[in-house]
Amino acid sequence: MNNQVLLDHLRVIPNWPIKGVNFRDVTTLFKSPECIRILSDEMYNLYKDKGITKIVGIESRGFVMSSALAYRLGTGIVLCRKPGKLPCETVTQSYAKEYGIDTIEIHKDAINENDIVLLHDDLLATGGTMKAACELVRKFRPKKIYCSFIIELLEEFPNAREEFGEDVEVSSILSF
Repeated sequence: MNNQVLLDHLRVIPNWPIKGVNFRDVTTLFKSPECIRILSDEMYNLYKDKGITKIVGIESRGFVMSSALAYRLGTGIVLCRKPGKLPCETVTQSYAKEYGIDTIEIHKDAINENDIVLLHDDLLATGGTMKAACELVRKFRPKKIYCSFIIELLEEFPNAREEFGEDVEVSSILSF
């Protein structure tokens, strides 16, 4: 898709967080009403006919567009957060990251077997966090799982989509 307006508003920070990495900063998209509209429209068109009942926003940049899309689709929103951020009983999933182990959580009563779930995050690189989120959502045994990203780094991580399994449909708005 690679909408030119989105590309023009996307900030790229060279050599951050480490030398050789070009960090793509979606926060510059979020501050533009035009970009929010474009992202919302493109995501809505991708998912309007999928029967989505819940959208899981991945902490924290995933919260922004998952909220906008939940409003457009008339769905519920579920927060996927780091440990200790949700006030009630949770279901957890740990996963390996570059520098150690991390954990994510969802409220125990957030998803059920009748749900069709869309997980949303800002960026697909290695796929580690989203893979863990998919495994976490699978514990609830929903009817179907979809994954959505604003940006996908295909050139650097061409096989990242394979992390989620063949049963998960993955989409992105911008790809590099």
